[in-house]
This record gives sequence, C-alpha cells and structure tokens, in this order.
Amino acid sequence: MLLLLNVIYVLIAIAMVALILMQRGAGAQAGSGFGGGASGTVFGARGSANFLSKATKWLAIAFFAISLFMAWQATRKATGTTVAAPSGVMAEVPVAPGAAAPATGNAAVPAAPTAPVTTAPASTVPQAPAAQETVPAAPAPAPQAPAEQSPEPAKPTPPAGG
Repeated sequence: MLLLLNVIYVLIAIAMVALILMQRGAGAQAGSGFGGGASGTVFGARGSANFLSKATKWLAIAFFAISLFMAWQATRKATGTTVAAPSGVMAEVPVAPGAAAPATGNAAVPAAPTAPVTTAPASTVPQAPAAQETVPAAPAPAPQAPAEQSPEPAKPTPPAGG
C-alpha cells in the first residue's frame, strides 16, 4: 500500500510542477486582453487559466494530504509494536543494565572499564579557605629611553654618463 502511495505522491508532484510551469505570469495576461487569440482555444479566453489554477489547487491539496498521512503512518509505526526487529549494519543491540557491552568488531580499541558511581559524604568534601591570600603585584617594567634615530640617509648618486 505504501509503495502505491509513494508512486502516486511522486506523480502528483510531477503534475504540479508541470501545471505551475504552464501557467502565465501576471504580466502576460495584459496582452491577451487585446485579442491575443486565446478565445479560439478549447477552454475559451479565461477557461485555461481557471482550469490550470483549479487543477493546481486540487493537486496541492492532495499532495499535502498524502504528506500528512505518510507522516502520521511513519510516526505510528515508529511508536507501535508492529515494527520488526532492527537488522543490518546499523542495528542497535539492547544491553541489560549492569551487563558488559557487546564487542563492536574493533578489537584494537579496549572497552572502557565501568565502575559504580558513588557519592562522597558531605563531611569529606574539602572546603574553600575563608580568607584568601593576596598575591603581590608584579613590578612594573622600567621605562626605556627612545631609540636614537640615525642621521638622514645618504642620497643616491646619479648614474655616470647621463
């Protein structure tokens, strides 16, 4: 059933794209008002525009209805008990609490040791000191004398022979 629904879903999407591309923009209707030859068509002067817009509307309604139904169906299957057991490479293996984790296939990586988590009694937790010691400030660096500037650079000599 879902395979047939998926095929219908794709066909509706393709039909919607085709109908939307066949419709004229807002600026194209001005030229047809002056006798653009549209009155000799099967649908009449305004019949094709009305037909395309109504067909697009109903295809869009069907598209969204199928989308909602397929989402509801997927959610129901994900939370229900009708889902088959996972299989394949990405299947998760359920592990009972306190049991060792199953081997993952990478023997080079050792399993992390598991230890029970214990909490220390409140009396053994160290307390912060009441008064904090002051840290002496670092001495400021000595001021440096400005670097002496060299005299004006020598002017290049003009080439000989010129």
